[in-house]
Amino acid sequence: MSKPVNFVIGAVLGAALGASLALLLTPVSGEELRAQIQAEMDRIQHEIKTASAERRAELEAQLETLRQPRPAA
Repeated sequence: MSKPVNFVIGAVLGAALGASLALLLTPVSGEELRAQIQAEMDRIQHEIKTASAERRAELEAQLETLRQPRPAA
């Protein structure tokens, strides 16, 4: 067989073996894993919203300070 054919066969067998091992060695079921991923995504999303709201408040305060007229010298 040619080298490209051998490579494709090896890649397919490697992918099948990797998928099989992943299924056998996964510590939780798919449903539990999806629930864990969703909970983590919700937590991250909440943190991002909180951080962006805090940063927006800081920037608005800075902008208000910059908009105030400067005292005459």
